[in-house]
Amino acid sequence: MQRRDLLKGGAGFAAALGLPAIHLPAGAQTRAIPWQNWSGYLRCTPQDRVAPADSSELATLLKTSTGTVRPVGAGHSFSGLVPTDGTIVSLRHFSGLVGHDPQAMTATLGAGTKLGQMGELLQPIGQALPNMPDVDEQSLAGAMATGTHGTGRELGALHAYIDALQLVTPTGEVLELSRDQNADLFSAAQVSLGALGVVTQYRLRNVAPYSLRRRAFLMPIEDLLAEFPSRIQNHRGFEMFYIPFSGHGLAITTDISTDPPSPRGEDQDNSALEDLRLLRDLLSWSPLIREKLFSMIAALTFEAEDNVDLWYRIYPSDRAVRFNEMEYHIPQAQIPEALAEVRSTLEARHPEVFFPIEVRVTAPDDAWLSPFQGEPRGSIAVHRVHDEDPLPVQRTVEPIFRKYGGRPHWGKMHNLSSRDCAELYPRWQDFARLRAELDPQGRMLNDHLRQLFGLPA
Repeated sequence: MQRRDLLKGGAGFAAALGLPAIHLPAGAQTRAIPWQNWSGYLRCTPQDRVAPADSSELATLLKTSTGTVRPVGAGHSFSGLVPTDGTIVSLRHFSGLVGHDPQAMTATLGAGTKLGQMGELLQPIGQALPNMPDVDEQSLAGAMATGTHGTGRELGALHAYIDALQLVTPTGEVLELSRDQNADLFSAAQVSLGALGVVTQYRLRNVAPYSLRRRAFLMPIEDLLAEFPSRIQNHRGFEMFYIPFSGHGLAITTDISTDPPSPRGEDQDNSALEDLRLLRDLLSWSPLIREKLFSMIAALTFEAEDNVDLWYRIYPSDRAVRFNEMEYHIPQAQIPEALAEVRSTLEARHPEVFFPIEVRVTAPDDAWLSPFQGEPRGSIAVHRVHDEDPLPVQRTVEPIFRKYGGRPHWGKMHNLSSRDCAELYPRWQDFARLRAELDPQGRMLNDHLRQLFGLPA
């Protein structure tokens, strides 16, 4: 809600109660409301925060506003895509199911819809997402704009299933895009970084509802690395978490199941993170004792999981522990080698590390700024809890990711330059050209995006 709307609503409520109206003096301004992302690492105080009611109001806003305009979803990104001292645009009024086609198995949804709402919206109409990430706090637009993904050798990132979308440009045009209509702009807008305008809705290619069997179990990390190629080949979905200074990894497989439901219980992840942090605090001086004690505790307390439930109840995990994250996508065949190097380097230089390192795989697609464009890639993600400085660890691992030709997750922390992006993304210059045509004044660009596109601040 805009602040002026809140004030108007409050004035109307006061009048209904017979209370005297409050009039602001001419020229008075309401207090700016600070913004911060989910982890609290990114902060700004925009001049205005607005929530347009529909595409027409959004178009007018973009056409007439001055200064920088940045769209915001759930604030679950860790890169600097949102912060501005200009205007932040919320899509909270662009939420929910807009329409669906049962024959084509497509559904159109507002771009502000949270991923956590998708199950209750799609299940009743006989549809389901082919895949989901393990965090469902994000908005649909935020997830698409940053290339957010789940895991599975033959499963694409969320944007790979976009059939059509509506884009409101910085000059106020409302464009309908698909592979058959404005095809180039569609390929650019699938993963747009919010730099082409504001996407208001997506039409998604879906599948019939299904249930998944999820198994989670601990294994020695050497065995997991050796079995990585066969695991991703033999399971619909596979991911793993290497636990630093433990010698072990947590493996998670997901496969289609017709067995009776056996819902997931309380998530073990959050309490496990607290235990790992305590173990780090007590034994960071002795990696060997730390690893042996972990093995003893895990053998006594860890419970392997084997659950069956509907798709939208299996994919997400509770993420109560806030963190900051760097994630890079590298060729799948090099994942075991790259993870082994990340492991050995971190454990040699950073005894403070305890947060598990996540590994996933994703099918390729052809969106211009997709990290998965071209060959099949896998992802390695390094996290730090929100109250610890993430930069020292990131400075250590980012050169390793870059060595293997890694492309960053756009919503995670990275330090790429415009030249780096041009080398990594074959259509980078094409995207930059379209961006400049749609937004010649650069009003959708904050400092982070100007640096990314090689433009002056």
